[in-house]
Amino acid sequence: MKITKIQIEKFSIPFTEPFQVAFGLITDSESWTVKVMTDEGVYGLGSAAPLGFVTGETMDTCYLVLKMLAEAMIGRDPMDIRGAHALMDGLIYGNGSAKCAIDTALYDIMGKKKGQPLYRLLGGTNPTVYNDITIGIDEPAKMRAEAENHVRERGFRILKVKTGIDLQRDIEALTQIRQAIGEEVRIRVDANQGYDLETALTACKELESLGIEAMEQPLPWWDFDGAAELKRRNETTVALMLDESIHSPHDASRAAKLQCADYYNIKLMKCGGLYHGLQIADIAEGAGVSCMVGCMQENKISLTAGISLVAAKKAIIEADCDSFIFFPGDDDGIAGGFTREGGVFTLTEKPGLGIEADF
Repeated sequence: MKITKIQIEKFSIPFTEPFQVAFGLITDSESWTVKVMTDEGVYGLGSAAPLGFVTGETMDTCYLVLKMLAEAMIGRDPMDIRGAHALMDGLIYGNGSAKCAIDTALYDIMGKKKGQPLYRLLGGTNPTVYNDITIGIDEPAKMRAEAENHVRERGFRILKVKTGIDLQRDIEALTQIRQAIGEEVRIRVDANQGYDLETALTACKELESLGIEAMEQPLPWWDFDGAAELKRRNETTVALMLDESIHSPHDASRAAKLQCADYYNIKLMKCGGLYHGLQIADIAEGAGVSCMVGCMQENKISLTAGISLVAAKKAIIEADCDSFIFFPGDDDGIAGGFTREGGVFTLTEKPGLGIEADF
């Protein structure tokens, strides 16, 4: 089997409302969809969702890199995913979302060729994944109302609340949320690099009193030493998670050596796809660290790949793959991949991603 052609198409859809996080405002989902075609008529789908302040890519730069990678992949064996990554890494450093699009399409082809859904291809046996839903930074009363809606009306039992601009306001919002939804709903927070060390330590104590399970990326992405000190000094039950610090297996190994965190957030757009995501999960398991698979402003193509990774690896016990829920109509118009009932996502048993292309 050989790759004969790779198509690249733009995917764009607005969010129902702007989404505020500590380092920026996100208003829509823009990504590139790729279709990798072969001489046997089997094709694979992938998606690249660049985000400048996370992956260092823009839509324009991502397209240029995708074009370069697509040209280099023509004539290659799509089943040789290790070789594909060696080729891509040899051509350009970083650019995780562009590489993720190619990577996911190749795994989709492999799943179709072997007649297995992606989660089984990766080693999983259970297609069901319990997912959270995210609440952006806003006025505390509005965040409380949103939390109530997600729990009472939409059936979610895990909330991820964005924080990191002002600790006092963060605690006010979280207090209102906890009062509104009760003690049974799980809550974690994501500071998106918004705190310094002492503020993060204070935050842990406040969060523990509210029954918050975990705090994600409180410190700047580059501050591995600070993350290690925070973990050493944290005397609460609040688990600490790294996100923007973990782009590659090398980052995961460094964090493990320094004992920086209790969790790593694996995002396919950061690490370049499933190939490296699997490696990060294995490194975490060896270090006694748990993982979550997260997302950015992605559609169901890459989200299906991420949820499949959750279902496949023992070390990955949490899922934050909810971006498509913020599109108009609670969907992105892409059929297949998985179904959802509240926060329970169930992967398809169709081969590969289980998503058909209409281009």
